[in-house]
Amino acid sequence: MKKIQSASAIRPLADGMTARPKSRARLPYRDWAPSGDLRTLAESYARSVRAENKSPRTVTAYLESLRLFSGFLAAHQMPLMVARIRRDHVEAYIGAILETQKASTAHHRYRALHGFFKWCVTEGEATASPMAHTRPPAIPEEFPPVIGEESLRRLLQSCAGTTFADRRDHAIIRLLLDTGMRLSELTNLCLGDVDLTANVAVVVGKGRRPRSTPFGRRTALALDKYLRVRAKHAESGRPRLWLSHSGHTGVMTANGISQAVARRAAEAGLGALNVHRFRHTFAHQWLAQGGQEGDLMHLAGWRSRSMLSRYAASAAADRARQAYASLSPGDRL
Repeated sequence: MKKIQSASAIRPLADGMTARPKSRARLPYRDWAPSGDLRTLAESYARSVRAENKSPRTVTAYLESLRLFSGFLAAHQMPLMVARIRRDHVEAYIGAILETQKASTAHHRYRALHGFFKWCVTEGEATASPMAHTRPPAIPEEFPPVIGEESLRRLLQSCAGTTFADRRDHAIIRLLLDTGMRLSELTNLCLGDVDLTANVAVVVGKGRRPRSTPFGRRTALALDKYLRVRAKHAESGRPRLWLSHSGHTGVMTANGISQAVARRAAEAGLGALNVHRFRHTFAHQWLAQGGQEGDLMHLAGWRSRSMLSRYAASAAADRARQAYASLSPGDRL
């Protein structure tokens, strides 16, 4: 079998291009050494992930992790060719993240890189993954506090008016509190996804799995009031449920909803309030009122009990104290 000629053997052409030896094109693929550049392979990996029907948000997160990793390698004069990336390169990157960011961020970056290098081995771009014998960084148990009932009352009171924005924000806050749905699920709701007769909203969660999220009578009333003012909006013909306030056009983005909730929290004197805290609050209140864990997993769209444990632990000590008040051994004597 003929040997592959070196780069110096490539003949220059008059226009500056190069002509490759004809014999190279006849070589079988197995005779080529893996030599993919991380930045180029990242796009190929993204196509593969899309073919698996992963959500656009997941694909974007993977690409962002690979972009940051390649930037780190370039800045520290480390190899960008996948076949030359070693375990110590990856560990240096993860270590740098841990020095300035949360452990959860490092954990997510690790998982993204792990999936990428596994794909590289499958595709023949690397003989082995540099992460084959590594473990993800541990995430300390840090659970965000839930929103107290008094704070929730003040938050709802901040949008108790009759303007378009008041009724929209009131419906948004009640739906978040009553269902624990994710911000992305709330943002993507369409008019046809909400049934005010059955008091159910159909959302599409992670993994593009649809599920029904029931809500209470007061939330249904808030949605009804919003839908009536929405019908008079200049953009009422749009399918998305949440519209920007009067004077603006278009639908609300996830960032727009977050800003609306943050603005109401500031008006209520609550300080910074992340929308995701409603999800923790929903899980806490469900369990505190005696709800079953299996039902909570279904309502929240969790397939792993580890997620249940994480969210349920947000205020586990508080629930334990409440249970103790009625079960105290000493008080029975």
